[in-house]
Amino acid sequence: MHKSHDSDHREPEEIDASAGYERTDVRVSGIVVFLTALGVFVVVTALLCYGIGKLLNGRMAKADGPNNKWTKTVDVRPLGNMPTNPELESKMGELTQRFPAPRLQSDDGLQDLADLHVRENLLLDHYSWANREQGKVRIPIGRAMELVAERGLPVAPAVEEARLLTGDSKQVVAVPLTNGFVRTGYEQEQAQAVETKRLEKHK
Repeated sequence: MHKSHDSDHREPEEIDASAGYERTDVRVSGIVVFLTALGVFVVVTALLCYGIGKLLNGRMAKADGPNNKWTKTVDVRPLGNMPTNPELESKMGELTQRFPAPRLQSDDGLQDLADLHVRENLLLDHYSWANREQGKVRIPIGRAMELVAERGLPVAPAVEEARLLTGDSKQVVAVPLTNGFVRTGYEQEQAQAVETKRLEKHK
């Protein structure tokens, strides 16, 4: 019993540190095993990526079909650099300076949009010919509203509606809250300036 107890609790081996450095060599076998496993992993990963790439390219080529004059690869290197064309460069410069219509318009400070609204107001507030040959005339919108209020709108004939199926509901169209016409900030500033001048004159 005493011997077995002594064998289980052995004293740690004493290390001689008098030399000041490690006297035993490094175990090269562990490093070799790690580098070998790393190399095998890299090679297997490269082969796997190559195989997946070939598989995907093959499927895409099969889906695209055979090459034609629109899909075949052309080597443009023999063509060299294209010669410069001053006339073409000048034309391109003009196009980049002024993009062809229709162009995007900003909200403020755009005079042509203000002119458009002025022309629309002229059509809304004055008499003008719609078709002189047929004798059709545009009337001011104020007068048109008076006539509608006096005479009413023409009544369209009733439309027979089909019976609703089970689960269906009758659709209701909401009346819009605005006619969609909004003046730009530039026009509002101009109108405010005109109103300010008018008030100053009356003072």
